[in-house]
Amino acid sequence: MRTELVTTLKRRATELLTELAKRREPILITQHGLASAYLVDVESYEGLLKRMALLEGIARGEKAIDDGRTVTHTLARQRLARWRK
Repeated sequence: MRTELVTTLKRRATELLTELAKRREPILITQHGLASAYLVDVESYEGLLKRMALLEGIARGEKAIDDGRTVTHTLARQRLARWRK
């Protein structure tokens, strides 16, 4: 992964964005020697959001199982049938 200073981002934003679109590799932006932000292309960012939503759904499902909040297949079909009406 590439690292750039915030001043480089300010001076060469268009160039960095063009490279980012081509390479699709995140750029770490530093300010005063400390990590400040990641610059990522839109497609990669949206993909990460989708993956996070899926993982959060899985985690909620696992928590529901741990908490005993489950129903039989038959009951689930009955409840879904009400939504389809």
